[in-house]
Amino acid sequence: MTINIGNVSIKKTAVLAPMASVADRAYRLMCKKYGASYLVSEMVSAKGICYSDKKTSALCTVTDEERPMAVQLFGSEPDFMAEAVKIVLQYNPDIIDINMGCPVPKVVNTGAGSALMKDIKLASQITESAVKSAEGTPVTVKIRSGWDSEHINAVEMSKALENSGASAIAVHGRTREQFYSGKADWNIIKQVKESVSIPVIGNGDVTDLDSCIEMYKNTGCDLVMIGRGTYGNPFIFDAIDSYFKGETYTPPDVSKKMRVMLEHIHLILSMSEKSEELAMHEARKHTAWYMNGYYGSAKFRGRCYQLSSYAEAEALAEEFINLQLTHDQLLSRK
Repeated sequence: MTINIGNVSIKKTAVLAPMASVADRAYRLMCKKYGASYLVSEMVSAKGICYSDKKTSALCTVTDEERPMAVQLFGSEPDFMAEAVKIVLQYNPDIIDINMGCPVPKVVNTGAGSALMKDIKLASQITESAVKSAEGTPVTVKIRSGWDSEHINAVEMSKALENSGASAIAVHGRTREQFYSGKADWNIIKQVKESVSIPVIGNGDVTDLDSCIEMYKNTGCDLVMIGRGTYGNPFIFDAIDSYFKGETYTPPDVSKKMRVMLEHIHLILSMSEKSEELAMHEARKHTAWYMNGYYGSAKFRGRCYQLSSYAEAEALAEEFINLQLTHDQLLSRK
């Protein structure tokens, strides 16, 4: 089964959330390889694009392997958003997404991200200006449930954005006040779905196949978006894809996880213009995430943050596998 966002067809399994400083191209390609049906770039400053920021332009590139993919923009001024969309079209994204949910202060303090949850009129103007500039490329918007618990306005916001021409809405079931703590309110996603006619993407607290199925069932959303549940776990998409295909899914053992981890690190290093040592700084957190949940992982995760070369990562992965095998053998003898 597929869902259409504008003229873009997306498989109804699970999609990768945009995550700044996490979901770079290497990360997106790993998730795509294991079944993510749709990808979104790290958020890009609309104003930065307009001022020809080199780093910003690099973030806009969409490779064929990543499609269907959206480039996500953030900003608080309709004119800059309109101009940024025109520039982004040169990179031929399948979809242009506008971030109205980011909670971090440096974004919110500029009036962008989740600050726009407090100004529906401005949010609508930004969306309308983007849609006019997009020349038929679908424009979607990612929002939160509201600014805080006293101002849950995702339904009102979504109706306004639909009227402004948005082709889909992604709803993170937390307020800005919550950041990423507490529990996501899936009921607000359900309410948004019931109030608009465009596709609704649900986001928040999906960590495995069961919670993905539950979100579809409890909210009626058209697509499920997964963020932190993919940390060190691109396999989550494989599990979900297998379920919808009616196939049996076999979770990876520790050896496969470490092989995929090394493949991911290699990809990061090969795509970086930095030295191996500096690029490894960016790879360290990913290395640590792949080791989560195993015996002795806390100690190993600490060592991950000392890695400075691929060879060191290989040696650490081998040591980690041997530790798990030894531990399993000891348990089997009891």
